[in-house]
Amino acid sequence: MKRLGLFVSFLAVMSLAALGAKTLTIIMEEVPDTDVIRQLIPEFEAQNPDLKIVIDAMPYEAMRDKILTEFLAPVSSYDIVIVDNPWTDEFAAGGFLVDLTDRVMALEGYDFEDFAKPIREIGIYEGRIFGLPFYNYALAMIVRQDVFDEAGIPIPTNIADYVKVCRQLTNKEEGFYGAAMQAKRGYKIFEEGKNYMYALGADVFDDEGNIVINSHLAKAALHLYIANLEAAAPKGAINWGFDEAFRLMAAGKAATMITYNWMLPSLNNPEKTGELAGKFAFYEVPGGKAVLGAWYWSIPRNAADIEASWRFISWVTSKAVEKKRVILGGAPVRMSVLKDPKVWEKGYGKQYYLTLVKILEDAEPLVRGLHAEEIIETVGLEMNNAAAGIKTVDKALDDAAKAIAEIIGK
Repeated sequence: MKRLGLFVSFLAVMSLAALGAKTLTIIMEEVPDTDVIRQLIPEFEAQNPDLKIVIDAMPYEAMRDKILTEFLAPVSSYDIVIVDNPWTDEFAAGGFLVDLTDRVMALEGYDFEDFAKPIREIGIYEGRIFGLPFYNYALAMIVRQDVFDEAGIPIPTNIADYVKVCRQLTNKEEGFYGAAMQAKRGYKIFEEGKNYMYALGADVFDDEGNIVINSHLAKAALHLYIANLEAAAPKGAINWGFDEAFRLMAAGKAATMITYNWMLPSLNNPEKTGELAGKFAFYEVPGGKAVLGAWYWSIPRNAADIEASWRFISWVTSKAVEKKRVILGGAPVRMSVLKDPKVWEKGYGKQYYLTLVKILEDAEPLVRGLHAEEIIETVGLEMNNAAAGIKTVDKALDDAAKAIAEIIGK
């Protein structure tokens, strides 16, 4: 009877805990990595019965305005926000995010330095940590390895050869294209096209902060990009994002795609690509230096319970949980996980993870700074204007340079 009484008391405590559990709401993008987090949440809730995690997932385009609105409320309805890398400096400088530095440094065994250097640095503003890495979306070159092997064509390692090979592999009469491209105005064309710029040594700003988006090298890179778009991609690609480019590859109608590295597992998934699964391979972008994208776990300064929010993000970004997340299909951010043979075995193989190590060693974001979002949209608009024939390359990038000067001069 004593044991029965203890058991009943235990059930009563657990019921009260469940009834009184605090709900933490997280705003996230509708992407595969969010689905991975959903799989991990029950483990966290089992360890923390006083907390319940709810994800509010939405399209990328809706997130920024929703987050900014909540930052201005007396208390945010979001306890945790997922922050895209172009927003980190702006949100931190605006005083919207909790400074996590002291909490991170006090965590035993957390090892902040284990995050890939280019990724962890984006979450730092003026020497303080405002975001912990969630997942990376550094760009890579995905190819149909069987197409290259059958044609006896080596994988291109520079951008001029890449454009040449894409043209060589294109057969428009049969509906097969050398490149599945995403030339939609704004982020998409810039994310893809800036890899061409990096390959030629071009950038938006130089090391002294001067605007160089209209340099001769940047213009040469955009000419190459447009040449590839016209010769080796479907006409509709001028309005495509990554979804449309993915569908072309998944349908077996394209030989290459410069896109987010985490698309490779999806393309090699039989449920999505049928008999083509296993025929896709993954390499560094031609030229070797890739555009880096990454998302971060952050806590709003006006969150209702900062300590409860910290409990979750410190758990989900720990080494142990990062390993589980990556094995489930998440895009890695910790070097120890990328180099772990057990992850290779249970995940996508040694070649995938070690290639990603090389990509992350020197990848760089599109733009950093307080006006990153506006600059990205401006450059992406002008690149699309050139690709669509609305402006010449010279005119488009000269206009982009003028617009950036006005933006940063505000």
